[in-house]
Amino acid sequence: MAVAHPYQKRKGLGKIQDRYELPDLIEIQTKSYDDFLQWEVPPDERAGQGLQEVFQEVFPISSPNGLTKLEFVNYSFTPPKYSIQECQERGMTYAASLKALLRLVRYEELGGGEVREKMIVEQEVFLGEMPIMTPVGTFIINGAERVIVSQLHKSPGVSFERRQHPNGKTILSARVIPYRGAWLEFEYDLNDYLWVMIDRRSKLPVTTFLKAFGYVEPEEILSLFYTFDKVTFSRGKVKVNGKPAEPEELVGRWVAADVFDPETGEVFADAARELKKDVLDRISASHVQEMLLLNPAEVQRDVAIVHTLSQDNIMTQDAAQQAVYAKVRPGDPATPSTYRTFFQKLFSDPSRYDFATVGRYKINRKLGMKIDQDVRTLTREDIVATLQYLVRLRGGEGVLDDIDHLGNRRVRAVGELLSNQFRTGLVRMERTVRERMNFQDEEQLTPQNLVNPKPVNAVIKDFFGRSQLSHFMDQINPLAELTHKRRLSALGPGGLSRERAGFEVRDVHPTHYGRICPIETPEGPNIGLMASLSTYARINEYGFLETPYYKVENGRVSNKVEMLSAYDEDNYTVAQANAPLDEKRKFIRNLVFCRHQDDFPRVTPQAVDYMDVSTKQLVSVAAALIPFLEHDDANRALMGSNMQRQAVPLLRAEAPLVGTGLEHVTARNSGTVVRAERGGEVVYADSERIRIRVSERGDNPFRPDEDEYTLRKYMRSNQNTCINQRPIVVKGDNVAKGDIIADGPAVDHGELALGRNVLVAFLPWEGYNFEDAIVLSEDLVKEDVFTSIHINVFEMEARDTKLGPGEITRDIPNVSEDALRNLDEDGIVLIGSKVGPGDILVGKVTPKGETELAPEEKLLRAIFGDKAEDVRDASLTLPTGSSGVVVDVKISSRKDKGSDAQAKKSLTAEVNRIKRGYDDRIAEIRATFEELVHTEMVGLKILEDVYDHRNDTLVLEKGKRVRPTHLKSVDYSILARLRVEDKAIQQRFSRMVNMAAMEEAKQIAYRDAQIERIRKGDDLAPGVIKVVKVFVATKRRMSVGDKMAGRHGNKGIVARIVPREDMPFLPDGTPMQILLNPLGVPSRMNAGQLLETHLGWAARALGMRMATPVFNGATEETIREYMRKAGLPETGKVGLRDGRTGERLHQDTCVGQIYMMKLNHLVDDKIHARAIGPYSLVTQQPLGGKAQSGGQRFGEMEVWALQAYGAAYTLQELLTIKSDDIQGRTKAYEAIVKGEREIDPGTPESFNVLVREMQSLCLDVIKLVKKEGMTETEEETSED
Repeated sequence: MAVAHPYQKRKGLGKIQDRYELPDLIEIQTKSYDDFLQWEVPPDERAGQGLQEVFQEVFPISSPNGLTKLEFVNYSFTPPKYSIQECQERGMTYAASLKALLRLVRYEELGGGEVREKMIVEQEVFLGEMPIMTPVGTFIINGAERVIVSQLHKSPGVSFERRQHPNGKTILSARVIPYRGAWLEFEYDLNDYLWVMIDRRSKLPVTTFLKAFGYVEPEEILSLFYTFDKVTFSRGKVKVNGKPAEPEELVGRWVAADVFDPETGEVFADAARELKKDVLDRISASHVQEMLLLNPAEVQRDVAIVHTLSQDNIMTQDAAQQAVYAKVRPGDPATPSTYRTFFQKLFSDPSRYDFATVGRYKINRKLGMKIDQDVRTLTREDIVATLQYLVRLRGGEGVLDDIDHLGNRRVRAVGELLSNQFRTGLVRMERTVRERMNFQDEEQLTPQNLVNPKPVNAVIKDFFGRSQLSHFMDQINPLAELTHKRRLSALGPGGLSRERAGFEVRDVHPTHYGRICPIETPEGPNIGLMASLSTYARINEYGFLETPYYKVENGRVSNKVEMLSAYDEDNYTVAQANAPLDEKRKFIRNLVFCRHQDDFPRVTPQAVDYMDVSTKQLVSVAAALIPFLEHDDANRALMGSNMQRQAVPLLRAEAPLVGTGLEHVTARNSGTVVRAERGGEVVYADSERIRIRVSERGDNPFRPDEDEYTLRKYMRSNQNTCINQRPIVVKGDNVAKGDIIADGPAVDHGELALGRNVLVAFLPWEGYNFEDAIVLSEDLVKEDVFTSIHINVFEMEARDTKLGPGEITRDIPNVSEDALRNLDEDGIVLIGSKVGPGDILVGKVTPKGETELAPEEKLLRAIFGDKAEDVRDASLTLPTGSSGVVVDVKISSRKDKGSDAQAKKSLTAEVNRIKRGYDDRIAEIRATFEELVHTEMVGLKILEDVYDHRNDTLVLEKGKRVRPTHLKSVDYSILARLRVEDKAIQQRFSRMVNMAAMEEAKQIAYRDAQIERIRKGDDLAPGVIKVVKVFVATKRRMSVGDKMAGRHGNKGIVARIVPREDMPFLPDGTPMQILLNPLGVPSRMNAGQLLETHLGWAARALGMRMATPVFNGATEETIREYMRKAGLPETGKVGLRDGRTGERLHQDTCVGQIYMMKLNHLVDDKIHARAIGPYSLVTQQPLGGKAQSGGQRFGEMEVWALQAYGAAYTLQELLTIKSDDIQGRTKAYEAIVKGEREIDPGTPESFNVLVREMQSLCLDVIKLVKKEGMTETEEETSED
């Protein structure tokens, strides 16, 4: 391995050892997208998920007459033309071409309703460009790295809720929420009727809804919710369920089924009616021998069903469906076929109504049903079971649902979000396919003629470019990048909106434990709506968050780890990770502190079901990087974890002396470091590339024997910070798969390093660190401790205009030679040039409008060739406030269409060279493939004929044997369809064919892209001739006004940079590097920074690095022990001397090593001044903000302050000539220029705006203007 860094090994101070490995931290992104694409899975082995599922749902598409059908066979991808880095440099999207193999089947009618196949056409159809996820979980869209944030949304299924009516009565309701389709809501009203709402529209009686589903007879409906009592009449005596009863007891009870005379057919009582005394007398006197009544106890528990049924006059299923149609589509004409089809589509058509697998799982689980998982539409059994549960709830049985419980909220990751978008695109495409089937000539129909890929392409583009869940990646440092990929958002389509989200949905919930971090969330309006996954959390097949626990059996903690969802966890009692265990992993204490739902009971070891796998299970990665987190107030921990993401990578990264042991895991998973894809020996390493001779071949045998890694050097991140990778291996090192071989920004020998360790004293210093301000030593500036590099890009285009083409040139009119000193002969700045504000980066001239010249001028122009008059200077200059060094220049241009024979010759030679290189590699892949499959395949019997579809020739004949020539020369696409007797061999062969075909396709795509670029030049927008991008790197040293922070939410602004000799110093003469105000600690309750300071001091003195994991960190006694070892005072305090006077300070001061970060809030980016600038069109006041070159707003409260002091003239000046008095400010400018003193303020424009606003409200407002001692009315027209 690489030479170990002296600090690389950390001394772990935690008592509990983590035995359960952290998962891949960006798996939430990569696994979801892999499952969506299934790129590397052979077409016939693809699972019904992601793209495959969407294709199978939408296809086949049939014509209205049923004689033409478009079927889906499979889909494939052409590898991306350009590499990830090329896409970033050229502003392109890293995407693969999606192609679907479609089969068009035409039938002919034979009569008698029978049809037969007439013609089959199979074709590959291009469906658009599908953005491909990079190995680090991001997408490159138009050259920028983006992340699709996972969405937390309400799970499909059924939920039961209770709400309080204003009159104090409790109202129960049930909701049936599909993944796609109409919502159903069942709700009681105040009068004990039960209603249903479809898609939150107007209400219907629940019994009408049941009748629409086929429960037509009242007796049938009542039997679903009540038991019946059988009443018999015999010789004037009445019996209920075989027991004698008095007739009076039956009065007022509800009839369960129609009562009629068996001889005459006369109906005495209808079902769902109360039994009256006179009706009972008539029944007793008639030939009726028995009748059914509802059980009175059950009716008393819930009378709503029978109540509703008694008022429901609809008698048939048709009438009920018509009633539903009238409510959902009011005003539309209803014919029997219309409303029947509508009702069937509304709930039973999979394309319109879908619970998804998760919805069916949830319904079955909640209602105790056993309906098959494949039944994803609404069944009548679902409705009955929902209503039965609602009725039971009213009787005090069953459990209400908490909508904020993580069993009722699920995660939609990138794959699922894209599936939904792709489905939308395909459904739109389906319409155009049907239309074309109708209108085009049948004989000319082919899949390519029918399919228009535009709708699919547009939807995918729109999702990546405009969706609320597609974010410009936060790329300030590796942690910011990692956290962004692990973020969960409750916003977005189908989610919540900021305005409607209440307190409950934002709050921490007991089920968040181990799934969602309770600490890391933004501080602004998105608080609680954006969250972060906890360290060990993962998403299960249904989209629910799971967290791992050790199984506890008979009081002993086993090594078996189980993943539990929030729903499952509710049934168990879980011990915490810090519960003491003996060497046999049994609980030491008789009572164990546990969690059960929202309670914290102490139980016996036998009552414990599970135990946490780690103390850091509760928090996210960012929070788990804060040492002594357990000693910080939660609000400050929130700020600490958020501010770590804003830390700027420094010139020299240094890992913290006091860490948590998670630094290397974070760096490894962040995607900013380079990791070995396969193990082997380093054969070459320099600052730009590393080559490894592979010893582990890995899963894919077709890759070459040497892996080459190109390092990213001085590249610009999304936030203009510098991405620079440095090798940490040397020639001869052996590396294993997954090892870090090169550090990235803010990484120190494989460990995350967001800041620097500095010597701190908690000491007030002349009031300069008042209110969280920070005093720094000049040493930190001189030694570039907190210096960072920022890279800005400046772009210039030369375009074809109506007046002629723009030209990038050094020949610029009226510009001195000195101004052109940094430009090369083409007018582009030289790499390495130091540039300042106003310096020319790219020289450019554009044509002026044609002006008619006098004949003599034309003659002079012809003689002297002076064209300076025809063009104007449009050069790109460095903006104000910027300076730096040009580190890179990227030029993109179209190929000149010259016919120079020499140029053509050199072009052909270059193309042939590229072809040779790639053809050798393709031959190598084929040879490897032959070698791997030869032994098993040669001589096996072919089971099916295989044709080459391109020319309809038989290539592999049924019954013949596989020959070596087949393996050598037959195309992979044909070999993929080869079937042999042995199933196991067949499977292995298919996998090999798939891998070899993919590897070959990749090489062909790269070859073609390179050749195309040589022949055509760069792919530029229409009208653009040339694009030049100049990258300027700026060194930002620490300066007054920069924001700094520790890891505990201890943030502040640098107020003074003090000479080294003036800083307080230790007894041995070492001056302090940073002074923090001690008053910033007690009220903020973040004592973690003090413990870090003490332990950091001991670590520096002992020359070691410590790891103090969260909730499992070093105790005060441990810190004291290390202080003693290091020969430092146990209190962590020491007597300092004042650097200016040399006198000892009155009291001992807390001193130590603290880890401080420089945040991306730099004063250089914020400092701003305005002399002249733009004004707002309506109010005529200066704009605001640095971007608009705005002014300082003198707001309402500032006006009050001046009014309080009676500063009338100052106020008048501020509100008129310095703001929006148009005439006054012009006059003031004139007066200043002429040296006059008198300035006469006029009417501010905002007053005129107010007057016009009032006039627009039909108020007759007239301005009164005082002129020379008299008041006169100013007519509306006089000044306007």
